[in-house]
Amino acid sequence: MVISANGLSFIQLNQTIKQSPDKEITITNVLGQRYIGSGAVNKKLRVEGTPGNAIGAYLNTCDIEVFGNVQDATGDTMNNGTIVIHGNSGDTTGYAMRGGCIYVEGNAGYRVGIHMKEYKEHKPVIVIGKQAGDFLGEYQAGGIILVLDSEDTGVPAGDYIGTGMHGGVMYLRTKTMPQNLPPQVSCETLESVSEIEQLIHNYCTYFNCKPDKYLKSTYYKLTPNSKNPYKQLYTNN
Repeated sequence: MVISANGLSFIQLNQTIKQSPDKEITITNVLGQRYIGSGAVNKKLRVEGTPGNAIGAYLNTCDIEVFGNVQDATGDTMNNGTIVIHGNSGDTTGYAMRGGCIYVEGNAGYRVGIHMKEYKEHKPVIVIGKQAGDFLGEYQAGGIILVLDSEDTGVPAGDYIGTGMHGGVMYLRTKTMPQNLPPQVSCETLESVSEIEQLIHNYCTYFNCKPDKYLKSTYYKLTPNSKNPYKQLYTNN
């Protein structure tokens, strides 16, 4: 099924998606409509254009592929499924996500992965192909954030990385050790790329690039400092 979003409000568009009996839907002429995919079940959406905020919010049992840039709060509180973005994403990508995967070909804005969390087998993943803005992994409580920085321009994230981090892990592809990290974050050179090899292969499959340079690069691994005060507030230690 093909839906043209031209002239449709976000309410009309999302009702049409949810009511369609088709499992695979292409949505064209998207221009700012919000919440695309929210509440849809067992569908695969191809989105052409520029979606508004919160595409894939509360996502369940759906996969979304966007051919264009996305705005803020992509994957807000998503539970499972995959969001693939052939472009850049705005601020708070993966806000409070609880499962599933987000792959961004280009850059992402501020506060990527803020309040990410995990529970048992539910471990959310965010992979950014270029750079992320300030406050990467702010208050991260679980899950994986990987920033690949395909341009090799230094630390691939802005200031205040991991502020309030108390769970999960971040991987940054860079030859430069991140500086001025908050005291609740520990940083070390990644000993084996095998920890993230599958994520790299997934990224390269989605965006048709070769994994060799990513697999042969230096990465830094950021985890919560076991002595940090934030962790004491969220776990029994």
